[in-house]
Amino acid sequence: MSTLFTPYTLGPLTLANRIVVAPMCQYSAHNGQASDWHTIHLGQLALSGAGLLILEATAVSAEGRITAGCLGLYDDACEAALATTLKRVRAYSAMPIAIQLSHAGRKASSAVPWQGGALMTPAQGGWLPLAPSALPHGEHEAPPAALDAQSLVQVQEAFVAAAQRAHRLGLDGVELHCAHGYLLHQFLSPLANQRTDGYGGSTEARMRFPLEVFDAVRAALPASMAVGIRLSATDWVEGGWDLDQSVVFGRALAARGCGFLHVSSGGVSPRQKIPIGPGYQVPLAERLRAETGLPTLAVGLITEPAQAEAIVANGQADLVALARALLYNPHWPWQAAAELGASVTAPPQYWRSQPRGLSGLFGDATIGQR
Repeated sequence: MSTLFTPYTLGPLTLANRIVVAPMCQYSAHNGQASDWHTIHLGQLALSGAGLLILEATAVSAEGRITAGCLGLYDDACEAALATTLKRVRAYSAMPIAIQLSHAGRKASSAVPWQGGALMTPAQGGWLPLAPSALPHGEHEAPPAALDAQSLVQVQEAFVAAAQRAHRLGLDGVELHCAHGYLLHQFLSPLANQRTDGYGGSTEARMRFPLEVFDAVRAALPASMAVGIRLSATDWVEGGWDLDQSVVFGRALAARGCGFLHVSSGGVSPRQKIPIGPGYQVPLAERLRAETGLPTLAVGLITEPAQAEAIVANGQADLVALARALLYNPHWPWQAAAELGASVTAPPQYWRSQPRGLSGLFGDATIGQR
């Protein structure tokens, strides 16, 4: 029996299998509002047969968007637009859906990737980014504004308000984005956080604001919603955030009732040197799983069904999350089920696509023909 296709209980959520659709920015919102593109994009992923779908990085404030095209959940118009999209998706899929809440910090006000992705100045239609310290991400970029005490409160309140909107939308979980060089990761990393108050300096002090945000969001949501963290386990830069510090952070999160760790890496510095290869981040997830006791999602160049099966069967992670592989092949879980001798949920409109010799791929699906 395939371990990848066994059910898994993630806090209050019961997942049909161990495959997760990772958050993937689409840069296709209008004033933070979900568009028709999101209906198309999320609709096909919700029919993929995965166990859980996590919506893309969704900004908790307008200035917290990575680009002007990023999805947001910071006002009533954003909430209403996403409600419409979710209603259409849910009409045809019972897959649990979570959302990744994010603030881009100093990486905000960027052009969309297919237009270069560079920092945009206010004169170019951008805005002034906010960050733990007035340190730019890129060497030749203008510095962001350092968050003062009042702004820290406002950012925390924005995370809470967005989480409450997620609850009203009926979403099943919240993932706080503490990775890829965005605001909460910036607080963790000494490369981006050089504050001299109680939020900078030691590892414990740099952890303080992300933990406060987690505590506030967890307290604002019912126990029926899972709340987890997307974490860059290392900056891949000497003197930056690293795996040892991530273990300390993970243990602090576990003590606070964190539901899961979604383990990634990098993103906070252009000086990063990442040893990219198949499953290159899996050892990070494996150690965090072993030393924190938290349910762990592995991600990063996991592309082959046998590879994903081995990760969960060998106890390196509890679930695997796919991003680019699912963009390229939204039916990747169908392929994996076929290769691993398992079954997967598929819409009845597609049951006739089951290849000959693979009876049982779609469970007990039967098709009549006139």
